[in-house]
Amino acid sequence: MAADKRVLRSIETADGGRCVDLFVRIDGTFGFEEYRRDVEDRRGWFAIGHHASVVFANEGAAVEAALIRVRWLAQIV
Repeated sequence: MAADKRVLRSIETADGGRCVDLFVRIDGTFGFEEYRRDVEDRRGWFAIGHHASVVFANEGAAVEAALIRVRWLAQIV
């Protein structure tokens, strides 16, 4: 995550293969991104959702959008 964003919450699948980060930018706007990792690949998380550039006015709006756009998320939250 770039220095211009602070992660507020990271929600991970039980198997550790995917996660969604909810974040706030330094300008006070909010966003989220979906990530994937393969446990056998030690390089870490890779952004797969391409949602990070979408801007939301508050955390609640970012969460609602994430629940719609990331299919597995609603089963965890």
